[in-house]
Amino acid sequence: MFGSKNSKKKIDDLMAQLRPDLSRESLGVGPDFPGVAPNPLLSRDASRRAAELRAGSLALGVLVDWREVNSNPRVVLMLDVETADGVSFRGIADESLTITELTRLAAGQTMPVRYRPAVMDHCVALARDADPIEVQQLSDRIASRRQS
Repeated sequence: MFGSKNSKKKIDDLMAQLRPDLSRESLGVGPDFPGVAPNPLLSRDASRRAAELRAGSLALGVLVDWREVNSNPRVVLMLDVETADGVSFRGIADESLTITELTRLAAGQTMPVRYRPAVMDHCVALARDADPIEVQQLSDRIASRRQS
């Protein structure tokens, strides 16, 4: 009934049904991506995921595209992420941005992000708290690996 896996799947795919531009296929991720929560403040899973991402590992993401979800402005950012270990993947960040931050978004922009290496479900979060020195060291490490 309420706890069945079918109803859970239906709720998870609700956003994709309402907004096809936010479906897994449209965002360029696989079935491991849990989906975009209709309201992350009311979703226990989204709140837990956000808390885990705040403590996650640092990586660099290059902005590919973004989709506005509502007028907060809440946006879903699609990033090509590269980790310090050389792993690359499509990352999806569900963020609330200010109007100023929203107007400064540009494809190709590099941003520090946090991810959960143990989960690898395509969920990332902007690393607003990242130390600029640590970000530069990560950037240098990734650049040196590309040159090798």
